[in-house]
Amino acid sequence: MSKTRALGLTTLVAAAGLVLGSGWAAASPSGQDPVLAPASGDAVAMATKISHADATNRLRAAGITWSSSGGCSDRNRPNCTSFTQVNLATIQGAITLKNASRCGLNVTGGTETGHASGTYSHWNGYKLDFGLSSCLDNYVKGNFASIGGSKWKAPSGNIYYREGNHWDVVFYSCGC
Repeated sequence: MSKTRALGLTTLVAAAGLVLGSGWAAASPSGQDPVLAPASGDAVAMATKISHADATNRLRAAGITWSSSGGCSDRNRPNCTSFTQVNLATIQGAITLKNASRCGLNVTGGTETGHASGTYSHWNGYKLDFGLSSCLDNYVKGNFASIGGSKWKAPSGNIYYREGNHWDVVFYSCGC
């Protein structure tokens, strides 16, 4: 979490009136309220949601494209590609992937309806789908640990699943 600063337990308790058990830490993204997350960094307890416009601005600035079979961004239509209610860490994770891999990335699935449900789902802002490319295939398979079933795990804990026509990625963290 390079863009966060850790808060001491005393500060957290005083500021939020919370008592935390061991194994938890608080982080405060610059200018925002503290976010509670497991200290190990293995999962995200709470996430900052951003708008579709904010997400597309960040992706565009990083040179990441997106497309939809319906040519739309309506979250409630499965043939659209939406970033409404996406986690900031998910967008940051895509940017980290782009910078580390030096691959051209095209997002083909975001937070729109039509994906599988679950806590770490597309709808809840944790997952993006990326179009296939030999560059991305080689990067993921060459740099991450195979965990079976066409899945690879990055050191950040993010999971890359190579489905038939795309990479389905769950971003537990930005990988920054």
